[in-house]
Amino acid sequence: MNDSKTLRAWWDDPVDYGWLIRTLAARSALGPLKVLLGVAGAVIAVMGAVIAGSPVGPPGNPGVASTVGVLSGTLWALRWWLLPWPGKTESLMLIAFADVLFTIEFLQVQDRLFGAMGAVLLVVTGSYVGFFHSARVLAAHSVWAVLSGIVFAARLATGGEDIRLAIAVGLLLVSAVSVLPALQLMYWLLRTESLSDPLTELLNRRGLESRLPQLVERYPAICVMTFDLDRFKSVNDTWGHRVGDTVLVRTARRLHDAAGDAAVVARTGGEEFVVAAPIAAAAARAEAERLRRAVAEPPETTVEVTASVGVAVFDATVCPHCPRPTPDRLLQSADAAMYRAKQSGGNLVVVDELTPPQGHRHPVPG
Repeated sequence: MNDSKTLRAWWDDPVDYGWLIRTLAARSALGPLKVLLGVAGAVIAVMGAVIAGSPVGPPGNPGVASTVGVLSGTLWALRWWLLPWPGKTESLMLIAFADVLFTIEFLQVQDRLFGAMGAVLLVVTGSYVGFFHSARVLAAHSVWAVLSGIVFAARLATGGEDIRLAIAVGLLLVSAVSVLPALQLMYWLLRTESLSDPLTELLNRRGLESRLPQLVERYPAICVMTFDLDRFKSVNDTWGHRVGDTVLVRTARRLHDAAGDAAVVARTGGEEFVVAAPIAAAAARAEAERLRRAVAEPPETTVEVTASVGVAVFDATVCPHCPRPTPDRLLQSADAAMYRAKQSGGNLVVVDELTPPQGHRHPVPG
C-alpha cells in the first residue's frame, strides 16, 4: 500500500467504537480508564476552586466562570465514576463540551499568559479523540484547537505582552495539537496490522471478530461462509511451503475480488477463510457456489485446489420473530457445516439455515 492509499484508508476508517470498548472491557481496562478520566475532571474542579478570586483567575470572587468550571469538573468526574462507559454519541458530546468549556473558561482568566497555557488541555481531549474516534473527528477537534490557539495568541498580543511572546505561545499550542494526527496515524497502523494476516493481507480472526458484529447489527440478512481448502497438506508436502503460501495468497485474492465490496473476507488460520456478507437466505447457496467455483478456477500454476464450504445464514425478512444469532453462533454454525461438507468428500457447499420456524436448524447438503 503506497502512502496516498494508506492516508486515504486512515482518513476513511470510521473506527469501530463498539469493538474498542468491548476489547478494553475484555482486558479489564475500562474500569481503570474510567477512574483516570474522572480524576482528570476532579483535578480541573480543584484547579477552578484554587484560582477563584486569585490574581490570575477569572474576575469575581468566586465569579461565574470559576463556579461553572468547578461544577463542570465535578459533574465530569461523577459521570465517569458512577455511570457506564458512554456510547459513541455521548462520547462525542462529552468531548465537544469539554473543548468548548476549556476555551471559554481560559478566555475568562485575567492573566492572559496563564489562560493561553491552560489551552494545552485541548491536547488532552485530542488524545482521547485520537484513540476512540476517527481521523475526521480528530480533524474537527484539531481545527477548534488551532483556532483557539490563534485567539489566545491574539489576546496576548492585544493585552500589552511582547508580540514575540504571543507568537511563541501560539506556535507552541499549534505544534502541540499538530502531533495528535501523527500519533493517531501510527496507532491506526498498529491496530490495522494487529487485525490483518501478514501473508494474504486479509483480516485475521481478530479482525473478523471486530467487523462481523457490525454486519450482524446493520443488515436484516447476514450470511457467513467458511472455506477450507481440500487436502491442502498434500500441497505443502508435495510442492513445499513456499508454493503452499502462493496458493493461499491466490485463494485470498480470488475470494476478495469475487466477494465484492460489501463483504468482509478473512483468513482465520491455516487454509481456512471466512466470507461474511449481507446476503438473503434465498441467494446464499448460489453465492457460496459461485465463490467455491472462483477458488477452484484453473490456476496460473500447476497446483489446483478446491474448497469445502459451510454456510450459516440468518434472514430476518424470512423469520421476523426469530432471535438474531450472535456472531459467534454464525461462525460456529458455518464451521460445523464446512466439516460436514468435508466429510462428504469436499468441493461442495453445505448450508445451515438459522431462520426456520421455532428457530430449529435444518442443514441442507449441497
